[in-house]
Amino acid sequence: MTTLYCARWVLPVSSTAVADGAIAVDGEKIVAVGPRAALVTEFPQATTRDFGESAIIPGLVNVHSHLELTAMRGFLEKEETDFFAWLKKLTIARRERMSADDLNVSAVWGACEAARAGVTCIADASDSAFESMNALRDVGVRGIVFQESFGPDPRLAKENFEKLKAKIARLRERETALVKCGVSPHAPYTVCAPQLEMIANFSVTESLPLMMHAAETAMEVSLMYEGRGPFAEGLRRRGIEWRTPGVSTIQYLHDHGVLETRPLLAHCIYIDESDLETLKQARTRVAHCPKSNAKLGHGVAPLPRFLEKRITVGLGSDSVASNNTCDLLEEARFALLLARSEATANIRATNEPGDDDGRRNYRLNADELLQTATLGGARALDLQGQIGELRDGVQADFAVVALNGPHQVPSYDPASTLIFASSGRDVVLTVVAGRELYRYGQVTTVDEDRLRARMREIADKLK
Repeated sequence: MTTLYCARWVLPVSSTAVADGAIAVDGEKIVAVGPRAALVTEFPQATTRDFGESAIIPGLVNVHSHLELTAMRGFLEKEETDFFAWLKKLTIARRERMSADDLNVSAVWGACEAARAGVTCIADASDSAFESMNALRDVGVRGIVFQESFGPDPRLAKENFEKLKAKIARLRERETALVKCGVSPHAPYTVCAPQLEMIANFSVTESLPLMMHAAETAMEVSLMYEGRGPFAEGLRRRGIEWRTPGVSTIQYLHDHGVLETRPLLAHCIYIDESDLETLKQARTRVAHCPKSNAKLGHGVAPLPRFLEKRITVGLGSDSVASNNTCDLLEEARFALLLARSEATANIRATNEPGDDDGRRNYRLNADELLQTATLGGARALDLQGQIGELRDGVQADFAVVALNGPHQVPSYDPASTLIFASSGRDVVLTVVAGRELYRYGQVTTVDEDRLRARMREIADKLK
């Protein structure tokens, strides 16, 4: 049975916006996009859903999250100025205070938040990937769950790799058409070089997507170039040998085979022009997480340079432990405003108003960020042609965003209204593969009241 979803605007992203538009959905797929009048004529027997003064957009794609940490929203505020202490408190809380069921509830609640904000696909990095995969399945969100692997000690590399393989075998039994698994060697300071190489080779031979945190902090830079700083000291205290490579994180990953997997790298803040060229040549994908980067004081990733170099980039919320919300529209606005602010700062610092980087930063616009949050994310996850746009033949993953709020009226351009004036709270419908996951203010697939009560119980355990 065909259903027509109609609105004041349809924004396909890969083609021109349609005023008074509609999309026709049959089963899991979109079968037509165009003016409402034309689709009503083409599908006279279709059920019609009219959302009035709204915009229908491709489902938002969150390319970096940690859903299992949703229970830690606001839990680590006091540690935010010390990332080493932040990581330590997080790790202890997750491993010693949270049960497997707690982690699952936390992940389900995070997936509910995503669905409420128009996010239809999530790339989730998780130490408890089995619970996170079940969470995505329960809520109905599309995604890739990356099983994290840790192990800075080369003496334990083989043992840790075997554990990862066993976990992946279990995850593959839970895969569906919507939810797949991947591997994630956590970061260069938590995974030794031999283990990195084994995981990279495993990724290639088993056709598993690979995600990794990279070039995220100044502490990481000190470790890579000088063998100094909190990460280096932490390894020494544990009796773990670290051989300082004397190169950037990106070059280090290249040297150990990680870039051969065409990985998804989260953050990529501390990179230079040589690193950008390496990323481009390796066809590496980047998860840009501007709010988390800023909240933890890590710095600003060069989004305009990624786009200039035609490096595939999508937007990520990171965990709500370092962001506080999973809201891709808000993330897109922050990314754009931050890029423009950086451009102004660069021009003032160099006293060169004609600086190319500054001009490019300022030219970033709402259309580009909406594309980054949708089709860019799809490309970052190798799901282009399936999601990230509205056209005949793709999966029916989309969101409807109301445009009639006091904070949105008047609206002269729908993309600008979405990016500069809207947030996830304006989403009124979220659909994945033709299935309505969120409508009329409620997630339709799980018991949110029960989950809310359980989240409060978990918070009491963490206090």
